Parts: sequence; structure tokens; C-alpha cells
Amino acid sequence: MISSAPPVISGGAVIIPLGLLHKLLPRSVPDTFGSGDRKAVELAAMNAVMEIERSLGYAPKDVSKENCGYDIESIIPDEIQPNGSRLRFIEVKGRSAGAETVTVSNNEIITGLNKPEKYILAIVEVDGDRTHTIYLQQPFENKPDWASTCVTFNIKNLIQRSKVLLER
Repeated sequence: MISSAPPVISGGAVIIPLGLLHKLLPRSVPDTFGSGDRKAVELAAMNAVMEIERSLGYAPKDVSKENCGYDIESIIPDEIQPNGSRLRFIEVKGRSAGAETVTVSNNEIITGLNKPEKYILAIVEVDGDRTHTIYLQQPFENKPDWASTCVTFNIKNLIQRSKVLLER
């Protein structure tokens, strides 16, 4: 049975875009749902590493869609390194500011173990418009378990046991 009557309000909600909070508040706002703007963080991280590679005089190429175990293939010109390895394979891991762990796929770990001198794990901390990048060489010690799909590492421990090539 339906009758016409004035509405009864039993609750309400205020929706504030996360981007507006980032602009209005002096510090970063933690993500309530735990995922953050993952695509924006990944894009900022890729852009930071591409810019670093260009500033070093290298020619980076985005190969992230090719599933080859790394995201950027960077060519070192002959005039910079005439007799050495001319390729760098860079896996980019963008993390929101304050993140303590990073997850790496088995494919990325195997690639790093197979090409230890050419492979770089770039961990990029993204805080709004600012980034902090660390290049790690030989970050992995062991092959992942055959039944796993990825491994989560503590970032501080990973940095301590790796060779830091660059920090910006």
C-alpha cells in the first residue's frame, strides 16, 4: 500500500574528491580504501624514470605492455659507453609516499636474476607532484618458489641488500 507523504530523511553523505583533499591539506591524505590512485602513481613513476634516463643521455623506450620482465628498455649511446653493455632493463615500481613494501612478479625476478648487470629495479615514491627514485642493481638473491606468482619485499631491506646505482 503506497500513500503520498513528505519524505523522511534517515541519513546523509558528503562526498569530497580525493584530489581536492590533496590540494587543500598540507600533508598527504591516506587512502581510505588502501589502493590510492594506482594508475596515477604508476604513470608518475614511469614519467620520472623516463626523465632520469633522458637526463643521463640515454634513449628510453616504454615496453611495459610487452610483458618481458621489465618496463623500460634504455639504450646507452656509444659516446657515453663505447665498449660496455649498451642496454638497461628497468622495472619501475611506483609506490605512494610512506609505502613500506613492493610486490614483484616472478617474471620480473627471473629477468633480474638472468640479467644481473643490465637489470635495474627502480622504486619510485610518489607524493603528489614530487617523486623520489632509487635505482637498485641485483636486488634479488633467490628464484621465487615455483608455486608463487609474486613476492612482496620490504623496501628498506631490499635497498640495504642491493647496489644503489642512483638516487634522485
